[in-house]
Formats: sequence, structure tokens, C-alpha cells
Amino acid sequence: MRNVDEQIRIIAKGAAEIIELADLKEKLERARKEQKPLTVKLGLDPTAPDLHLGHAVVLRKIRQIQELGHKAVIILGDFTAMIGDPTGKSKTRKQLSHEEVLENAKTYKEQLFKILIPEKTEVRFNSEWLSKLSFGDVLKLSAKTTVARILEREDFKNRFQNNSTIGLHELFYPLMQGYDSVALESDIEIGGTEQRFNILMGRDLQRHFGQESQIALFMPVLEGTDGVEKMSKSLGNSIGLNEAPEVMFEKIMTIPDSLIIRFFELCTDLPPDEVSKIKARLENGENPRQVKIELAREIVRLYHGEEASLKAQEHFDLVFKDKGVPQDIPALEAADFLDETGKTDLVKVLTSADFAASSSEARRLILQGGVKLNGDKVMELRSLTRSGDVLQAGKKHFVRLI
Repeated sequence: MRNVDEQIRIIAKGAAEIIELADLKEKLERARKEQKPLTVKLGLDPTAPDLHLGHAVVLRKIRQIQELGHKAVIILGDFTAMIGDPTGKSKTRKQLSHEEVLENAKTYKEQLFKILIPEKTEVRFNSEWLSKLSFGDVLKLSAKTTVARILEREDFKNRFQNNSTIGLHELFYPLMQGYDSVALESDIEIGGTEQRFNILMGRDLQRHFGQESQIALFMPVLEGTDGVEKMSKSLGNSIGLNEAPEVMFEKIMTIPDSLIIRFFELCTDLPPDEVSKIKARLENGENPRQVKIELAREIVRLYHGEEASLKAQEHFDLVFKDKGVPQDIPALEAADFLDETGKTDLVKVLTSADFAASSSEARRLILQGGVKLNGDKVMELRSLTRSGDVLQAGKKHFVRLI
């Protein structure tokens, strides 16, 4: 293992808060002396099938900790997901069936190992211990906290003050997540800043059960491509881990310049010294667009490899840089317009995008040379396309196929 000061520097990179730093140092010193890795815990409720760069912020941090010689335990909350984490919600979440949760968990497992080291990762389901608690056990667990403490949570407090419904089962969620830490005897729990209450509950419960409290490591919440809201698929501002390299590259190029350094810090594995150099370049007047290309290359490389990263940049240069295509254009699912031969029906694309009032008008537009695919005139009604291609009608109408 590396020396403790170096480990702390790497662990602290990009972190919003660490509770408590002195305790972390003590744990790391003991682990190094005993040559026994620390257990880093992350809980994920598989309430949706896809992970994005926002989720990857904490996963990349865990990867960095794994490379320091420690192990990760990823808890897929098949039990807690049936309640749904109420954090930040203004109303009770829809409860998922166990079958829905397990189906989502399958894709989580596949995506986790795009980032984490398999041989240093253990994946567990929290139904393993939570489903075995008797009603008496639950009562004993609930006695470890108070209603007043639970209502300190901002979302619960706001709902209570606004006379909004709070399900009794929701109040148990922090206790259930906290009990996961007890079951694992975790040394460090990592999560976004919105998980503060739940993670600190884990520290409290460990003390109640006679364990040493875990370190709480909070990572910032990553903004989406709009630069304002938290990255979320439902808000349409996310960059998915499973998205095609060209799509991922292009989306990264749309983030505001003000987020370039934040994305370097939270979404890449570049050392802090390298990120500082990049920040200095921007402060000295370097074109943010060029730096953003480096960011896109680095992130795509992490998830798809060096060759795919190079091809994604070539595709971006061809479609957006060299052809003068605006970045903020509507998108359509190419799969909706495929014919039996696998080609895209451009007539249907044009009418669906409202670039032509009828199919006959769309055909005429194409055959008269008024339509371009990736900047080149297309004279056929059907064409082979790939994700990220741009169809242009006239001078001002653009649509991206995804």
C-alpha cells in the first residue's frame, strides 16, 4: 500500500466532505500496518436500469480507493428499493416489485464493471440480512433513533410542514441503509452529498452496535449537460455509461465551459496536479473548446477504449466542427425509421421532424439535392446511418439520429 498521506490526497481529490479526516488517517495507518484492506461501501437502489456519469462520480472514487489496495462492497438494495429512497422527494415514491428490482439489478452489475476492479469488488443484496429481521428486531432497530431526528431530514421536514403525506415505511429507509453498514462492518461509506443523512445514520447505528464508526465520504452531485440541474435521465440532461462513443463525445461537448474543470475532477482519473495544469491553461486564455475536446476524449476512453475515443472525435469533427452543424438540435431514434434492409427511411425522418409537410414533399426535397447527411448531399430516399449522424434539410433545419 502507498504511504498514508498519499492515500489521503488521492481519496480527498474532488470530495465535498470527509467525516472524520483524522479517523480516516487512523484507519489507513492500521490497514497499512496490518496489511488488511479497508472495506468501502456503496449502496445502490436499482430503481432504473441505466447508470450515467452522475452515478460514476462515486464509482470512480471507489476505483481510485481500490487501486490503493482496498476492497469495495456494492450493495444492490433489492430490499430498500421496494421502498425507494425518499431523499429529495416531495412525495412518496412508487414502490417497485421485487421482480422489477432484480431485472434492473442485472444491468447495474454489467455497468459497474466498466469502472470497478472485479477481483476487488463484492456485490451483495441487502435482502440477505434485512429480510431476516423479525418484527422484534425492527422495533429494537427503530429504538436507536427518534422521530425528531428523522424529521431533521430536509425533505421529511418540508413535507411535514406542508402537510404532505409521509408514508410510515419511508421513515425506516435511513435505518435500513444504516443497518447495511452494521451488517458489513464497513470502514468507509461513500455517496453523494444528498445522502448525508442516510450515511451519518450508518455511523450512529454502528456505534449503537459496538462497532467502530465508518468514515463518511461525500462526493459532489454532478450537474447535467444543461449545467443547472442534477444529472438525471428523466430530465434529459444525462450522459449514459452505455451510450455510443459518438453520442457520449458529443454530449460532453455541449456542457457549459464553467463545468469543464468540475468534469475533469469528478469524471476522470487524472491526478490533481494534471487537473490544476488544465485549469491554469483555461485561466491563461486557452480556447475552452479545445480543452473540452480533451475532456471528451478522456471520458470516452475510460468507457470505450482509446480507439473508440479517437473515432468519436473524428466523427464529431466531421459532423459538427467541419460542417458547421449547431450542437443544440433535436434528436430522433433512428430505430423508429429502419426498413426491412436495415436502412433509414429519410422520407419518414423528414416528415416526423416537420421538415416536410408530406411524404411527397420530402421525396422531392431529397431528389432535388436539398438534404444532407453529415454535410454531404444525399439523393437516395433510404440510407445507412449510425448513432450520432445528422440530417440537414435546407440551411436551417437539423435533426440528429440516435
